[in-house]
Amino acid sequence: MAEFTHFNEEGRAKMVDVSDKPESFRTATALSSIIVNQEIYEKITNDQMKKGDVLAVAQVAGVMAAKKTSDIIPMCHPLALTGIDIHFSWENNQDDYILHIKAFVKTKGSTGVEMEALTAASVSALTVYDMCKAVDKGMIIGQTYLVEKTGGKNGDFKR
Repeated sequence: MAEFTHFNEEGRAKMVDVSDKPESFRTATALSSIIVNQEIYEKITNDQMKKGDVLAVAQVAGVMAAKKTSDIIPMCHPLALTGIDIHFSWENNQDDYILHIKAFVKTKGSTGVEMEALTAASVSALTVYDMCKAVDKGMIIGQTYLVEKTGGKNGDFKR
């Protein structure tokens, strides 16, 4: 019978023991997005949002979220992250503006950083929403997904 590493003898979820896994360099890149109207786009790009520099705050929030992933995702291991970087780019789609959010996370450890990258991208998008909701609550947070990961026993992944 196959051994399920995420369940204990009672069939309940457990955090996987990674103490015997070798350390390796691991990276992950995740994307998210948020669709905003022209007014929000102009206020963000011209630094006119009342709550401050939206992208600067979203970047810091994403970094903080990556570092705290194990506090909010129950089975994630606390990791010593060695690098976190978040980038933003705009795309105009007719009357809407799409803010693309790319989160890159790196560590040297026994488990991967996919969840940290996904959390960073997600929280960055949520922060943009929070800072702009007074102007328009109709913003849409888009798909969030893993673009690629490197390192570990299962090898690399690229979408």
